[in-house]
Amino acid sequence: MLDRKLLRENPEVVRQALLDRHSAIQLDPILEKENRKRELMTQVEKLKAERNQVSEAVGKKKAKREDAAAEIEASRVLGEKIKSLGDDLDVLEIELNAVMLRIPNIPHASVPRGAGSEENVEVRRWGSAPILEFSPKPHWELGEQLGILDFERATKISGARFVVYRGAGARLERALIQFMLDTDTQEGGYTEIIPPLMVNQASMQGTGQFPNLVNDMFRVQDEDLYLIPTAEVPVTNLHRDEILKYSELPIKYAAYTPCFRKEAGSYGKDTKGIVRQHQFNKVELVKITNPETSYAELESLVGDAEKLLQRLGLHYRVMLLCSGDLSFSAAKCYDLEVWHAGVNRFWEVSSCSNFEDFQARRAGIRFKDKENKTRLCHTLNGSGLATSRLLPAIMENYQQPDGSILIPEVLQPYVGGKKKIGKDGNFE
Repeated sequence: MLDRKLLRENPEVVRQALLDRHSAIQLDPILEKENRKRELMTQVEKLKAERNQVSEAVGKKKAKREDAAAEIEASRVLGEKIKSLGDDLDVLEIELNAVMLRIPNIPHASVPRGAGSEENVEVRRWGSAPILEFSPKPHWELGEQLGILDFERATKISGARFVVYRGAGARLERALIQFMLDTDTQEGGYTEIIPPLMVNQASMQGTGQFPNLVNDMFRVQDEDLYLIPTAEVPVTNLHRDEILKYSELPIKYAAYTPCFRKEAGSYGKDTKGIVRQHQFNKVELVKITNPETSYAELESLVGDAEKLLQRLGLHYRVMLLCSGDLSFSAAKCYDLEVWHAGVNRFWEVSSCSNFEDFQARRAGIRFKDKENKTRLCHTLNGSGLATSRLLPAIMENYQQPDGSILIPEVLQPYVGGKKKIGKDGNFE
């Protein structure tokens, strides 16, 4: 959520940000509500001052045993006006809060201005695409051929956009998760978290999923609980409505969870395979920092995600998202896109974002600075990484002419030292 003071004192900054994001939100009606609120507050204060004067007059007349009926009546009338205006203020505040929750974050000055993904800027690449001297298959064909991904039975038991991992596929998925968590906690200094997979509406609102993305979430019937779309939601909200010590920052968490999304706006897009599922696995990295260091922490966060891809030997590129492609809450975001040889394209495997104080203001996450002043924290998060994009990349890039799949060396200790998934679907 943006600072109301910014809205009042620098509306053109917000207006430009909405233009940069190509947002349909109209700022003028919101400013009118804010101005009306300020006017009502001024009227209430004047009426309260007037009522105080009348109350003093009542006291003086009563002290002199004089008739104070007129003043008492005037005080009653003033009280009714104050209450009526107060009710109007309460309604306005609810309306203002509702619209403020829908205003996206302001893009950082370093974010390129653009309308969509085609205007994102490539920052760097690592490695090179594998040279396969045969026609590579996409991961869904490999998975079904080897019997390690079962889409047909997943559809039978759940419906479209689900998958069953079998045998070596299930163990390789688990190996990826363990490898990432071990690296993040043992080398990156992250504290591992296993959070609840269901959160309340306040948590969704705190990180910016609500109200804008409510239709993309799975709700638990008859409960104020939602299946998490990412571990970002429960992990960031661990410190909702808390005041942290300066010495505690930065706080760094790593959490593996299944994630659940309707992908309501994506039907018909990337429907084959496991890259866009209703349920997928992801290791999420979350940081809570002081404002002065948050952008250095963003670069460090990107580096932590890159390290994983490099150790897996996967060709990738880092993209700086333009203003029109930023998520609702992000002030700046890098996407890591990994090469998939079977479909001859890059696919995003991680988004690393700095939300500045946008989430912290919504969630009430604060800290005491060196001068003991209470300030809002900055929050960051990044996928470290999403296995629904990572496992397909390994399968496609490490596939062999006979249909077998080599195991990246860094993962071999997690699968009992095995070096590949043979053409029969078993580890060898």
